[in-house]
Amino acid sequence: MRIFGDHEEQTLRQLRDVAARAEHAALMADGHLGYVMPIGGVAAYRDEVSVVGVGFDIACGNAAIRTDLRLSDFGPEGRQRRVRLGAIADEIGDVISFGLGRTNKADDAPVDHPLFDDPAWDAVPAGKRHDLLKKARAQLGTVGSGNHYVDVFADEDDRIWVGVHFGSRGFGHTVASAFLALGQGRGWGERVPERETIFSLDSPLGHDYCGLMELAGRYAYAGREWVVRKVVDLIGGRELELVHNHHNFAWHETHYGEDFVVVRKGATPAFPGQTGFIGGSMGDDAVIVRGAEPEAGSEIDKLQREALYSTVHGAGRVMSRTAARGKVKRKTGKVIRPGKVSPDMMHAWVREKGVILRGGGLDESPHVYRRLPQVLAAQGGTIEILHTLRPLVVVMAGPDVFDPYRD
Repeated sequence: MRIFGDHEEQTLRQLRDVAARAEHAALMADGHLGYVMPIGGVAAYRDEVSVVGVGFDIACGNAAIRTDLRLSDFGPEGRQRRVRLGAIADEIGDVISFGLGRTNKADDAPVDHPLFDDPAWDAVPAGKRHDLLKKARAQLGTVGSGNHYVDVFADEDDRIWVGVHFGSRGFGHTVASAFLALGQGRGWGERVPERETIFSLDSPLGHDYCGLMELAGRYAYAGREWVVRKVVDLIGGRELELVHNHHNFAWHETHYGEDFVVVRKGATPAFPGQTGFIGGSMGDDAVIVRGAEPEAGSEIDKLQREALYSTVHGAGRVMSRTAARGKVKRKTGKVIRPGKVSPDMMHAWVREKGVILRGGGLDESPHVYRRLPQVLAAQGGTIEILHTLRPLVVVMAGPDVFDPYRD
């Protein structure tokens, strides 16, 4: 069991519990408490898959595109550039839908994608299939809320990138919830506690879950690529390079000469030479990374193997949502108990960073996250930083946007 970075005892206890059922386990440096399995956790199973390990936001991930634009294309430094970037932020908010449904101007998401005709849909009970298909079509290309975002960045050479972070939306959440219920002997759609649920791959439930999980992965990829390309087009750019990864998923992989199902919950695949996009927070830099390619038998080679060729997916929370924002009545907005982060604190941070922010709640303030450079350093040289991305524009759902599929 390999642990990167420092973690609270509750998080480590969760990892030890997972490791007792898995063949191999690891925890990335951005790890923190999750449902059953810690966020940032990686576990390898032999012919089994963990539903809670993959999580509710199946195939949540990041996509980033390097464009042919440069920072100077947005005008000279100063007020003129700020005005142009502010207009871009507003247009992203107008065109791309955040929250539950596709409610904004853009209505050309690929709802005729071949994934909607995939045989895996047959695993959904006939009486539920129509509604789930309808929900999936309605939410394809929507970003959601919470820590999900659309960002415009400049790298170290002032080249412009667009990045997004979200997953399979209500489709994946419904699948995860349904198989948790089925694994506890209940029916599709019944609400049950979040308990460890492990299926054998050759069982009917394991077969059906994996089919729908993989379908949710295709769905998430289609949604992210549509949104990120839509924004590239919106800012007048052209795509030069795409970096795209899941970080809530289960993969068939070979480690230590054996075949395993590797579940990464809030962890990014980072095999030697593989690229990934890792975000920081609304007020911090993001990075494009690549799995290191060390000499066989070196210390870094050993660390990569023990990490199951994984790395962080973000900076990692150090404060719960409730601790950050306080307790607020959702319907009235009345503050019952104040949180540790105030609006002044959040906006002062992003203003100092020079970020133009639209939306974003106190529970996503930079104050609630670790600092990404320290988290990356704690991975022990298993990844290389290719590009550092400075956020120019960050667009998120507002704190008043209700979305049950936010995490």
